[in-house]
Amino acid sequence: MVDDQALLDRRYLLRAIELSADQVRSGKGGPFGAVVVRGAAILAEGCNEVTSAFDPTAHAEVVAIRRACLSINDFSLVGATIYASCEPCPMCLAAIYWARLDRLVFANTRAEAAAIGFDDALIYDEIPKPVLARRLPTLHLPLSEGADAFDEWARKTDKIAY
Repeated sequence: MVDDQALLDRRYLLRAIELSADQVRSGKGGPFGAVVVRGAAILAEGCNEVTSAFDPTAHAEVVAIRRACLSINDFSLVGATIYASCEPCPMCLAAIYWARLDRLVFANTRAEAAAIGFDDALIYDEIPKPVLARRLPTLHLPLSEGADAFDEWARKTDKIAY
């Protein structure tokens, strides 16, 4: 079984890398690809579409997660693995956790991505800082209406927890 998993991991990771190379050649985005797999079935694939979709959140992993969730009509990807051509950035890593993927397999490291101009170090460094110590000017402005919306959610009996 371990050998079978290693073969599957290699197969799907090579597909993610192929998607990344295709995206470079197409000129539609950065060199990143991702594949979401459950069992032996590809649920979805994604490429970096930041520049072609004019969407800074259209990273390969996020695109693949969105498509995978749509393909199964569920926001949870429990039981699935995401294969990424590169170590995910903080946004993509968070999306992977939110989607409840079981595994992550990646090829290139974030250090290798930084060497070609995709440096996530600032974000990784900012996350653990207290909110007011971050470089992004931030104002916490609590409003009663915000608390009311949270209270309403807390009381809601037919909510779908996630």
